[in-house]
Formats: sequence, C-alpha cells, structure tokens
Amino acid sequence: MAHEFDRDYWERHWREGGAGSMGGNPPNPYLARETEGLTPGTALDAGCGAGAEAIWLATHGWQVTAVDISSEALSRAAERATPDASKNLRWVEADLSTWTPDERFDLVTTHYAHPAMPQLEFYDRVAGWVVPGGTLLIVGHGQGHGQGHGHGHGHEHGPPAEASVTAAAIKARLDETVWEIVTAKEEHRTITGRGGAEASLDDVVVRAVRHPAM
Repeated sequence: MAHEFDRDYWERHWREGGAGSMGGNPPNPYLARETEGLTPGTALDAGCGAGAEAIWLATHGWQVTAVDISSEALSRAAERATPDASKNLRWVEADLSTWTPDERFDLVTTHYAHPAMPQLEFYDRVAGWVVPGGTLLIVGHGQGHGQGHGHGHGHEHGPPAEASVTAAAIKARLDETVWEIVTAKEEHRTITGRGGAEASLDDVVVRAVRHPAM
C-alpha cells in the first residue's frame, strides 16, 4: 500500500502508537560505529523521530539540530532528553521535503526517514546540507522485508516498498568528484521488539565524506 508520508500520516502514526516499539529504542548501532573517530561539531538529524540518535550525538559533544515533521514525535523526543543532552539539542518541527536549513553541518545523518518525496531525491536533498570536509550518514530500509513488529520505524510488516533502497542506488547518486564513499553496505540484524518478539531487519548503511574543496 502506498503512503503519502505527509504531516497527517506521521502525526497519526505516532499518536496511534504505531511507532510504540521504537519510541524507547536505543540509538541505531550504526551511528556509533560510523561516527567513531569524528571530531564532534554541528550535526543535523533529518527525521529524528523519538530522538534516540539525536540524543546520543548530543551526549557525545555534538551540537545537534533534530528535525521531524511530527509534533508528537518531537514531544516524545524532548521528554527523553536529559538536561545535559538538551543543552546541545535544538528540536525543529518541519517538513524535510520543503524545509531548508540556514546553515550546513559537519554531520548530516538520517535513520529510516521517508518524507513525502521520492526516497533517493530525499537523500540528494540532505546531502546538500553537508559542509566541505563533512560527513553524510544514511541508514535506510533495505529491500528485504523485516519479519515481526517494527522495522526500525514502527512498520508492522516491513518497510513500504517506496521507502526501500539499495546501497548501490544511494552510492550512484553521490558524485565521486564531490564525495568519498567510506561505507556502502547492506546489513542484516535482529532486534527484540515489544513483548519479546524478534524483528528481522534489512538495513542499508552509506557513509560518505564531502571533499574539502566541494
């Protein structure tokens, strides 16, 4: 079934508890792995949801702008943030298919976000917000279907087809004269969801560094 992924969809998704399985989840494990060794600076979490990744970055010294279209999600995220993390966090309610930041960032990351625009065009859009020498980290839904509840973003039966991508497709969008590809992987993992049910996840992880002159 196709989804609009507009504001009404995401407000309803959070309000009705559709994302309950990930509302209290720990940060995505790829975040720590792929940012290890980076010097904390400014970061944008595009489609921050319940804020696990944004809060993790803030507690590790990053100055984080966390953006989501859903006021419900942002309310949950702000409640989760400790006072120390909150000092480094700015929550922004905005539609990422039309919103444009007034600055570029040392790190732009997005985890399973899929707004009301084609998925690869969304990645093109957020890539433009990385400073020269900065890092882009994309974690997306792979084209396999998760089994069990909550494929990383609260979908009961795996990700919608229009939100699924491949590492090769993302990599092909990143001009090699502008970007150095550091990671381009498709990975499989299992998590434990609500009630102890296991969910099988197919993930796409792409990390790229913008060349300093670009």
